[in-house]
Amino acid sequence: MTQDKRPLPDDFFKDWKQREALAEGMIPQIGKLYRERNVSCYMYGNNMVNKSVIDLMKSHRFVRQVEKNELSEFESAPVIDALTKLQLGPAHLDIGKLVVKFQSVGNGRSLEEFLNEELADIIGSDTKPLPQPQDVVLYGFGRIGRLVARILIDKAGGGDVLRLRAIVIRKGKTDNDLEKRAALLRRDSVHGSFKGTIRVLAEENTLVINGNPIKIIYANSPEEIDYNDYGISNALIVDNTGVWKDTDGLSGHLRPGAAKVLLTAPAGDDIPNIVYGINHHEITPDRTIISAASCTTNAIVPVLKCLLDEYGINNGHVETVHAFTNDQNLIDNYHKGDRRGRSAPLNMVLTSTGAAKAVAKAIPELKGKLTGNAIRVPTPNVSMAILNLQLGRDTSVEELNEFLRQKALHSSLQQQIGYTVSTEAVSTDFVGSRQACVLDSQATIVDGNSCVLYCWYDNEFGYSCQVVRCLEKFAGVVWPSYPREG
Repeated sequence: MTQDKRPLPDDFFKDWKQREALAEGMIPQIGKLYRERNVSCYMYGNNMVNKSVIDLMKSHRFVRQVEKNELSEFESAPVIDALTKLQLGPAHLDIGKLVVKFQSVGNGRSLEEFLNEELADIIGSDTKPLPQPQDVVLYGFGRIGRLVARILIDKAGGGDVLRLRAIVIRKGKTDNDLEKRAALLRRDSVHGSFKGTIRVLAEENTLVINGNPIKIIYANSPEEIDYNDYGISNALIVDNTGVWKDTDGLSGHLRPGAAKVLLTAPAGDDIPNIVYGINHHEITPDRTIISAASCTTNAIVPVLKCLLDEYGINNGHVETVHAFTNDQNLIDNYHKGDRRGRSAPLNMVLTSTGAAKAVAKAIPELKGKLTGNAIRVPTPNVSMAILNLQLGRDTSVEELNEFLRQKALHSSLQQQIGYTVSTEAVSTDFVGSRQACVLDSQATIVDGNSCVLYCWYDNEFGYSCQVVRCLEKFAGVVWPSYPREG
C-alpha cells in the first residue's frame, strides 16, 4: 500500500480549482482516445470515459479511500496528455495504476520513456478487438434489456466491436408503442436519465440512439423472425425474457442471421451458467448457448472463490436481502408462488433462492456445502448478500478485509469485487455500481474460522455489466490491458 505523503495545500480553494482545470482538460483527451483509437481509460477500475469533471475528481479521491494514496490530477494529467501523442492501438488503460507504477519502478526514466516501454505492444498496432463488428440483438426490453442497451450504446466507441442492431418485442396495445419504449429507455426511476439522445423513427420502426440506428422487430416468438431480412448476420441474441431456460427452448432463437444465444437468467440442463471472472473459460468457440446466471450468483461467487482458494470453506449459509422485482404484486393478489402474492412495497417477503445451489455450477468444490434463502424487501434496487461461512482456518477481521481489498484493487477480479471503507454506506449508494458486488468492510465479523461478510450489489446494473462482459467473451473480444499485473 502506497502511503499518502503529500502535504496539505496552503490554499484548499486554489488547489481545488487547479485540479478542476486539469480534470476539465482530460475530458476531450479521454474522449479522443476512446472514439478515434478505441482506447478506454480507467482509474483503478473505474471508467473515465464520458464522465464529468466532478466524476473524474471523485475517481481520484476514491483511490485515497481504499489505497491511502491520494492520486492527484497533477500526476494523472501528464500521463493522459502523453498517451494522446502515442499512436496506440485498441486497449484498456488504467491511468491510476500507470501513474503508481511509474512512481515506483520508473527508475529515472522520463514519463515518455516509461510509457513507450510499458505500452510497446500496442504502439503502432492496428489490431482490433474483433476482426469485424459483431451484431447483437436484444430479445426482450424490460429492466435488464434496457440496461444492457444503455451499456452497449455507452461502449460503442468507434463502432467496430459490439453493435446493437435490433430489439425484439411484442407489439403493445397502443398506437404509440415505439414512443413509449423510447420513453422507458430515456428516463428510469432508479437509474436516472439516459446520457444521450434518442430519436424515434416511427415509420421505419427504428430508434436512433447516440447515432446508432436500432431496428425494433415486433414478434410473438423467435420462429417468426429472419434476421437476414434486417441486414443482420451472425448475431448474438441476448434473451432477457426468461421464458425459455433449456437447450430446446433457447435453440429457437437460432434463426437465419443468428449464431449464438445468451440467457440473462439461470439455465437448466447442461447449459453453462457463467459468472464472468470465475468460469468464463467455459465460453468456448463451439458454444452456441450460455447463461449469465443470476444477479445473486454473480454477486457471491467471486468472493466465495477467493475465500475458497485462500482459506478453504467447510460450509456456510447465504442470506439474500433482495430488492423486490417485477414478478411480485404491488398490492395483495393471487400469485402462484408462496408469499409473493403479498404487496411488495409494504412487506418483507421471505422466499427461496437458487443462488446457493447455483454456486456449484461455477465452483464445483462447493457443491452441497452452502444453504440459502432470500428476503424480498420494499426497495426497488440494490440488494445485499450475507455470507455466513465456516472457513478452513482461523483468520481476523483485519486479515480478511485486507485480503479482499487486495482482490478488489489488484487482481483479475477487480471488475467483480468492489470494496468500501465507509461507515455510512447504505443501499442507494450502490445504484449504478459496475462490480458484481461491493464488500462492506466495516461490517465484517470474524471469530476464529467463522466469518460473516456483507456484500452489496446492484442487482440490475451490476448484473447487466456482467452480462455484457460475458457477451464480449462470447463474441471473442480481446482487450489488451495495461499496466500488466506483476
